[in-house]
Amino acid sequence: MINNLDNESKRRVLLAYIIFIGNGMLAVSVGSLLPFIRAARGISYELAGFMVSLHSCGNLFACFITGMLPGIVGKKNSILIMNAFLAISYALILVGGPNWLVAVAFFCMGMARGASSNFLNPYINNIAPGNAQILNGLHAMFCIGALIFPIIVMLITSVSESAWIYACVFMVIMGIISWLLYHKLPVDEAGTVVVKKEKNYGFFKEKLFYVIFACLFFYLCAEQGIIGWMVSYFKDTGLLREPFASASATIQWTMMLAGRLLTAYLSTKIDKKKMLPVMGISLVIFFVILLVAKTPALIVLGIMGVGFSMAGIYPTVVSFGGNLIKDYPLGWSYLLTSASLGSIIMPSVIGKVAETAGIATGISTIIFAVFVELIALFVLVRFIKKQEQAA
Repeated sequence: MINNLDNESKRRVLLAYIIFIGNGMLAVSVGSLLPFIRAARGISYELAGFMVSLHSCGNLFACFITGMLPGIVGKKNSILIMNAFLAISYALILVGGPNWLVAVAFFCMGMARGASSNFLNPYINNIAPGNAQILNGLHAMFCIGALIFPIIVMLITSVSESAWIYACVFMVIMGIISWLLYHKLPVDEAGTVVVKKEKNYGFFKEKLFYVIFACLFFYLCAEQGIIGWMVSYFKDTGLLREPFASASATIQWTMMLAGRLLTAYLSTKIDKKKMLPVMGISLVIFFVILLVAKTPALIVLGIMGVGFSMAGIYPTVVSFGGNLIKDYPLGWSYLLTSASLGSIIMPSVIGKVAETAGIATGISTIIFAVFVELIALFVLVRFIKKQEQAA
């Protein structure tokens, strides 16, 4: 995959890959550690949902700040400042104190995660422009990190549930290592000053913009709701005991990795317009199975099916907006920002409902997002077909 690169480029890519494994751990740690943090700090479902939403807010905030900060302090210093919040966030959890401090920690996690993603994606693309294989390798590293962390939590808490604190210590160490790796990472400061370009808001008049927005918004509602609350759901309902509840996240990310690889392969063989509805229908079916499942075997089937079904939806939907993004450079920024509100709103909704009606009812609210997502996917496919017929 990187054999065609010179030695210096290989070194940069490998460093970036190692760093992004930590980013994958950071992303999944929210859901994996949430039930333990709730129990230890006496945090309500409502506040926990707000904290998961704060993580998404931090992620979104990083999109804005990392666009401005390099022009002030430079690219290298910018990522060093933002990445420091990884270790800081878990240090805040270790310190304890009032719940608002834990909430701040979740926001800091989101900032570190978002900054790393926003930095490394263009960084890799600049090393090997247009090389999708190397960029896909970066995201594979993210999945590997997301697979590893739940296993670490499972092994640590298998001795004692109170040992979850050592998982936080591990993430502080990972944060320090990540910062040191970024310090070693060569960064080209050329092009740091942002040049203002003529803005074109014509995408607001395009129907396709709103159809894709709906698809991404409700997908992110479902994704963050599941990632943020799944472990808590299994643990608090007793459907899966520790350490198996933590292992559910590993199963899901394993299937998401497999699904992404399969989707990337099948997209060259099968019409994407045929694949997308199948993904949506499959997601609904397996999520319903996940909700009604009472036995470990059926639960695992539901987790596997949900992870596999979700894997290809986001990139496939985005691919249908390729010309829109190309014609309107600002379109993608507005689309990503507005759709990301789904990942902010849904975790809080689940927490609010869970506080009054129980976690099982709270997690069931995701079914609304899943069904609307299915409808949006069918609308998108129909819209694309009409465009092709009119062309």
